Amino acid sequence: MVLAHGKALIVKITRLRILAFSSLAAIIASCSSAQTVTPYQAGPSATIEAAASTIPAVPSSNTAGLPDAPDSGGQQSQQAPAQTQTQNTTTQQQPAGEPSLQDLGITPNQTQGNAKQQALLDKRTHMLKVHQTLGLITTIPMAAALITGPMVKAKGKNGEPITEPSDANLDFHIALGGLTTGLYWTAASYAIFAPKVPGVKKRGAIRFHEALAFIHGPGMVLTPVLGIMAYKQENAGEKVHGIASAHGPVAFTTAAAYGAAIIAVSWPIHLKF
Repeated sequence: MVLAHGKALIVKITRLRILAFSSLAAIIASCSSAQTVTPYQAGPSATIEAAASTIPAVPSSNTAGLPDAPDSGGQQSQQAPAQTQTQNTTTQQQPAGEPSLQDLGITPNQTQGNAKQQALLDKRTHMLKVHQTLGLITTIPMAAALITGPMVKAKGKNGEPITEPSDANLDFHIALGGLTTGLYWTAASYAIFAPKVPGVKKRGAIRFHEALAFIHGPGMVLTPVLGIMAYKQENAGEKVHGIASAHGPVAFTTAAAYGAAIIAVSWPIHLKF
């Protein structure tokens, strides 16, 4: 009886051990399979996205063809190339390695234009252009006066030579002389009263042009004065004598100096009216 009871006890203990080992193996297998299939638990956002993917797309109500509003990302992407292009332009304007104006000691105020100085230059340029135009026009009556000068004389009374001018030629010659004198001094006034630029030294043809003015300027004063004196002597029946006889030579000298002054600054001459 004792042996039989001992054998039965051993069989029960063995069965309990087998059952325990099988239960432990089942638990280990279930834990490993759970870690392989579901490494993480989906959150609420994943659940919402999965649900939204199953909803059918609704047609757009924008039937008027209005453009879609640009997103902030698109604006930033459009502004980026513009900023890059501005930087490239700045780099091209001032090459690397070259000194800037500030490096040379020139301030931004010095590079800006002076409105007062520019107005002075514009006025001077305008007045000198008028001076040049009137100067060229003056050559026409001056040349005509030189041509008609020798024609104003005629035979004097009792066969005396060259004591009495003809009325027609004399009047025409006097009119040409007066026109020449008026145009000359008008043209000269534009050069005399033109504003001067301080610190500018005249040189070359300009200095020669102004030097000749000391010849034709006094000549334009003496020529009409001597002409009046000669006219009075001829009207008195006298032969032109004294300083009045220099009317012709002074007139030709004045015209020669005047022509040289024009050529000095205007050759080749371009007429601009």
